[in-house]
Amino acid sequence: MKYDTDLRQRTKEFALRVVRMYGSLPETVIAQVMGKQVLRSGTSVGANYREAYRSRSKAEFIAKLGDCLKELDETGYWLELLVESETAGKDKLANLQDEVNQLLAIFTTISKKSKLKSKIN
Repeated sequence: MKYDTDLRQRTKEFALRVVRMYGSLPETVIAQVMGKQVLRSGTSVGANYREAYRSRSKAEFIAKLGDCLKELDETGYWLELLVESETAGKDKLANLQDEVNQLLAIFTTISKKSKLKSKIN
């Protein structure tokens, strides 16, 4: 269960990093629209994982992990758009993009293992 606690903390720290990133974006309409999308999807990862952590069944746990993966993928998309539109610097968002990729790998592994275990049981 320590891993679960660590992941809850890690997703919360990720959300806080997203909040800080949003606060540092230029106040242009384009930056704010894309930034709000990142803010919404990036902060919901941790909320969805907490729901998964408290799930009442394996099926609910797996479904919530799927929500985490969808939100992470969406966050990655908006971060890419911020960089490729030159709204935010690549260097500024590189660490957040790396964390998105790491969290995607972690949640994908957990999801696959959970699905495999639920088929065995």
